[in-house]
Amino acid sequence: MMSNTKTFLHVGCGPQRKAGTTRGFNTDEWVELRLDIDESVSPDIVGTMTDMSAVPSESVDAVFSSHNIEHLYAHEVPVALAEFMRVLKPDGIAVITCPDLRSVCALVAENKLIEAAYVSPAGPITPLDMLYGLRSSMAQGNLFMAHRCGFTEDVLSGTLYGAGFKIVATISRPAAFDLWAVASKSPRSEAEMRDLAAMHFVR
Repeated sequence: MMSNTKTFLHVGCGPQRKAGTTRGFNTDEWVELRLDIDESVSPDIVGTMTDMSAVPSESVDAVFSSHNIEHLYAHEVPVALAEFMRVLKPDGIAVITCPDLRSVCALVAENKLIEAAYVSPAGPITPLDMLYGLRSSMAQGNLFMAHRCGFTEDVLSGTLYGAGFKIVATISRPAAFDLWAVASKSPRSEAEMRDLAAMHFVR
């Protein structure tokens, strides 16, 4: 491995690989380390967000978590974020994306709870799926897909600051019904955070 490479921990990777993460991570500079609770997706490490004891402290440059934290109970979220903080190097970052309850609930308020909001590779996705988990997957026995908590942009940002991250940048994408956050373990300038957001928020 080249000495100038960096490692990102792909938490709750599922079947996804580096190419399905972000433009910032999908370069030769980054090496992917995949972690998932489901052995069938062949992760490098079998584990959960709340117990990543197989990952040494301060060993990775970044953590990437796509549509994972909503699968935790609310009281487990701080535990998972503490694990993110533990495994990150002092100047490490976390990039997190999850459903945006504000935009999802706007559809619910329009009485569109079970109407398709968009079509994913897994099929049509309704507000009910975004709120509680993908019903078609759970019907096949994959109960890992259940959603147990949720976030708005302000709540996600506040939760990350509450976990000890020094600076957080967020964006809400109502048309995509999701939130994105980049959180730094160490202080960074606003310009640095804008650059990180530009690399990781646009897929």
